[in-house]
Amino acid sequence: MVRVTPALLLLAAGCLLVAPEPLKDESRPAKTNALGKPRKKRPERKPLRVDRAGATEWTSWFNVDHPGGEGDYESLEAIRFYYRERVCARPVSIQARTTEWELPEDMGETVHYSPERGFWCINKEQPGGKTCSNYHVRFLCPADARWSEWGAWSPCSKSCGSGGKRIRRRSCKKSKRSRCVGRPSEVQKCARTPCPGCNCSSCTCQDHTLLGTVLTAEGAALANARVSLKAKPQAVLARSNHRGSFSIRGLCAGSGASVSVQLEAFAPGEAQIVSRGSRTSSVQVTLQRLEKPYMVKHPESKVRLAGQQVTLCCAASGTPVPRKYYWYHNGTLLDRRVHKYNSSLVLRDLQPQQAGFYHCKASTDVGAIKSSPAALTVIGQGQPSCKAEPEEYLIQLPSDCFQGAGRSPYYDVGRCPNTRCAGSPADELQCQDRAGHCCRTRRMEVREIQCAGYRLPIKVVAECGCESCTQPKTLVHGRVTAADNGEPLRFAQIFLGKENTGFTGYEGTFAIDVAPDTQRLVVRFVDRLQKFVDTVKVLPFNPRGGAVYQDIKVMRKKEPVDLDATRANAIPLGELEGQEPVGEIVIPAGSFRRPDGEVYNGTVKASVTFLDPRDVTTAAAASSDLNFVNAEGDLFPLRTYGMFSVDFREGETNEVLQTGRVEVRVDAEQIRMPEHLQKMKLWSLNPETGLWEEEGAFRQAKERRGKREERVFLIGNVEIRERRLFNLDVPENRRCFVKVRAYISEKFIPSEQLEGVVITLVNLEPKPGYSSNPRAWGRFDSVITGPNGACLPAFCDGQRADAYSAYVTATMGGEELEAVPSSPKLNPKAVGVSQPYLNKLGYRRSDHDDPALKKTAFQINLAKPNPNNIDEVNGPLYAYRSLRECEEAPVTANHFRFSRVEVDKYEYNVVPFKESDLASWTRDYLSWWPNPQEFRACYIKVKIDGPQEYMVRSRSVGGSHPRTRGQLYGLRDSRSVWDPELFNSSAACLEFKCSGMLFDQHLIDRTLVSIVPQGSCRRTAVNSLLREYLGRHPPGAENNDTALFNMLAPVDPLGHNYGIYTVTDQNPRLAKEIAIGRCFDGTSDGFSREMKSDMGTAVTFHCQEKPVTRQSFFQRLLSSPADTLAEIRRQMRGNEARRGPSQVVAYPAGLSPAFSTPTRRTPSSRRWMGLGRAQQ
Repeated sequence: MVRVTPALLLLAAGCLLVAPEPLKDESRPAKTNALGKPRKKRPERKPLRVDRAGATEWTSWFNVDHPGGEGDYESLEAIRFYYRERVCARPVSIQARTTEWELPEDMGETVHYSPERGFWCINKEQPGGKTCSNYHVRFLCPADARWSEWGAWSPCSKSCGSGGKRIRRRSCKKSKRSRCVGRPSEVQKCARTPCPGCNCSSCTCQDHTLLGTVLTAEGAALANARVSLKAKPQAVLARSNHRGSFSIRGLCAGSGASVSVQLEAFAPGEAQIVSRGSRTSSVQVTLQRLEKPYMVKHPESKVRLAGQQVTLCCAASGTPVPRKYYWYHNGTLLDRRVHKYNSSLVLRDLQPQQAGFYHCKASTDVGAIKSSPAALTVIGQGQPSCKAEPEEYLIQLPSDCFQGAGRSPYYDVGRCPNTRCAGSPADELQCQDRAGHCCRTRRMEVREIQCAGYRLPIKVVAECGCESCTQPKTLVHGRVTAADNGEPLRFAQIFLGKENTGFTGYEGTFAIDVAPDTQRLVVRFVDRLQKFVDTVKVLPFNPRGGAVYQDIKVMRKKEPVDLDATRANAIPLGELEGQEPVGEIVIPAGSFRRPDGEVYNGTVKASVTFLDPRDVTTAAAASSDLNFVNAEGDLFPLRTYGMFSVDFREGETNEVLQTGRVEVRVDAEQIRMPEHLQKMKLWSLNPETGLWEEEGAFRQAKERRGKREERVFLIGNVEIRERRLFNLDVPENRRCFVKVRAYISEKFIPSEQLEGVVITLVNLEPKPGYSSNPRAWGRFDSVITGPNGACLPAFCDGQRADAYSAYVTATMGGEELEAVPSSPKLNPKAVGVSQPYLNKLGYRRSDHDDPALKKTAFQINLAKPNPNNIDEVNGPLYAYRSLRECEEAPVTANHFRFSRVEVDKYEYNVVPFKESDLASWTRDYLSWWPNPQEFRACYIKVKIDGPQEYMVRSRSVGGSHPRTRGQLYGLRDSRSVWDPELFNSSAACLEFKCSGMLFDQHLIDRTLVSIVPQGSCRRTAVNSLLREYLGRHPPGAENNDTALFNMLAPVDPLGHNYGIYTVTDQNPRLAKEIAIGRCFDGTSDGFSREMKSDMGTAVTFHCQEKPVTRQSFFQRLLSSPADTLAEIRRQMRGNEARRGPSQVVAYPAGLSPAFSTPTRRTPSSRRWMGLGRAQQ
């Protein structure tokens, strides 16, 4: 808690924008103006009523909710649920700030608060269609804690001489809402007394005893620790017992000496002896478990001009803390004597030859770790950091727009390369460049494209320059559920390292903001109800920004069994039906201990949960990413034979128990690769780094089972203390990389690759007949696709093609992408791999033999490429040392493919934006997405009653903003999808430009949206709730023409009851995917890929095929050419007379703008022919 000062009280009194609301009617909707914008209230601020008779104190800050859904609710009830003892019974006041430390009044947001109820901010009450910021709150509590009387003075710390001290203490009568003010102890110097003629470093005092304890950082006793004097560490004076205690007789007190303690697997510790009187002294030594170094700060990639200097920095942690650092340039060690580096490297007077990749290595006696490489770019003298001329970037035009004599459907709008500019001189000595500048769009030009009957406006990049870099947010979110039945992991704690950063939601949902310098995201989920195993995941994320969705699976804890602690016990590892156990844990009698070291002899509730890789479905629930750090500091893969989590508790009190040395036995018959018998080791998981650390090796022993059966076991030993997750693993060096790409559609257009897709590869064991294990999984890896796909590590074999195989899947936003089919006929061009290598890899989609199975995975043989075979040197498998070759492979090289299953659609933006590259966003009033850090996707569901599927277009135009009124934002075309349950019924989910603030965050724009179906269609129904809402939020759009539907798009995020679907996310594609899934399903929280046309629709059209009542143009030209040509000339003269001044319109001729007098629309079933093929 924080002491309250008058300044803080004044700050609290003026902290919130709105006065406390009445608690009787909190659901009353806010009053709005004509545009739906809540009227802002600024009531008079009233000073807090604080009882000055007693002291008051603020609690710490709490944040238990996020502003998704209806808003941000920091209720006092929820805060008490998560932090039971942290808030007093009756707070007297409340403070709120955003997580960016802004006051609500500075944010311009309408909020409510009450010390009795807490704080709440409702999204629909916010002006301009904004959503609430993320707030945290604290409460003011009365302080009633008080000190006891002072205790007696302790004996002097020295029995003779000077420099002694004595201490007295007092205790605080604690309060649940406050703490005592002042110190709990006082120290006083002792009077000097003469010492006898004895030097304590060389003599003994027979009547004096040193009493000591050795504990872990968590307070658990440590046995068998070696104790010596710090001055003589080799002379062991005592060893700690099972309770961590030791005693040494004859050691004189008062010398100020220190003891040193050493124990295997722990860093040496020391502590000073404290005198407790003339006959005894005491010492307590805390030992830290040895931890291999791990990187906490990686060097940053930088750009410099020749002649400048640069500073690269890294930092590592561990126990002991690393002190030795080494720097490498392109893999070559730099001379320390020349560069005089430590954890930072300074390079002066840079020259072009110094460009390249730099990394550091930190080492201790325990191990080493390497950082990720940082790219240093050195630009020569006279060369610009950013070329003014843009690069070529082609976009596809609407199907009725063509360019040039060749009638090309593509147009070059240009783009600026997403590269960093040279840092300023002020950054030269900084580890991190402060103001980042990137090559960005400096100037755009508006051009017009002639289309069929109209002209289309388009903005193109005219000039590039060094501008402030776009800083998109990086987010990982998803859902945590049980691997067996999908039960959500509710209100579980989320840890990043040692820090508890939040909780999962009621449905198991979570969201994690990824720090900009994060290289490895290690997340631990801890179930407070202990129904599920604590799970550590290394989650992939997109370093270029945006959100990635993760579907996390956790193992349910096995039901505990009762063990007699006084007897030896054996617990099997692996209980698959029809399979022998992989091994067992053997616990000798008397092995269970309480944390203080006391032997426990009662009943033990023992739960050992084994993750058996022989069951392929368990791969998703495995912890971490099966990597360890080798002696050189490189991440090295492991192949697992099983993981097990242990939980031992006292039968009566449910307190956690530890064990002494127990045996882990592995049945050698389950390890059918002979070389693995020698390499098998026992590992434990470091929950903070997500890396596996070696606990010990196995030895082979023969054991007779029955009269004739003799079996071989691998036997290892481990002590179960604070770590509870173990692994039976073998390091594997037969490794490759597999190249995979994801595409928008099955047309596999190179420029339409998907970024942010989670590609997962599960290594499977060889087929029967090969000298290895039966079918099982041995390793899994997940990688996020970037602009050039993804490279996944995998085990492979160069001797036999089918020695290893793998299943590969791809997901985006929870949706599984589709793999290329392998039957009835394998098409190498579609798969992306040429023959004969494809046959060697044995590509088979998951439905190859059974069409009823999913089409979302493929299986391949991991045949290591032969460098002497020209057919195998161009991917999709690459040798492990060729990672950079894999990452930089051109799109024409062999690779495997996934694609989205989507309907025919087309998207056009006046201001071009590549959704997979958030840095391509441009600050422009006509940008479809006004904020590069948060993307809001809006969809409308249109039902079509008719005998076929129809193309439907949405047209988004500025509606109310003075800078954009009447100007086109973009077009969207989508083909309706049949409803499998309804006859002659289909529906289309059409995106439109959301209403809201533009990029300057000054005024909102109510987007004018026009919905026009192709063909002979008429509007038959409009959602009643949507019609009522639009009527209550004027101005309204004209809807006199029944062939279309116009509306000024709502500012509020309406739901399925209105036929409007709105999703906000840090990734634009993910936001659209979620919105489309809800639109198909017709709900606000569901997801479907089957269209339900009668659920959650906004507008309904009835379409029919127009009967043929006259001859076609070609028929008339053949039968009466003279009359036909004369008719054409008359129509052309009439058009010229009516045309008048030229106008730029964004819709085909014959369609009326919403604010003009409607004219009769001439339907044409061929007008948008091929729009569904626009992506070609």
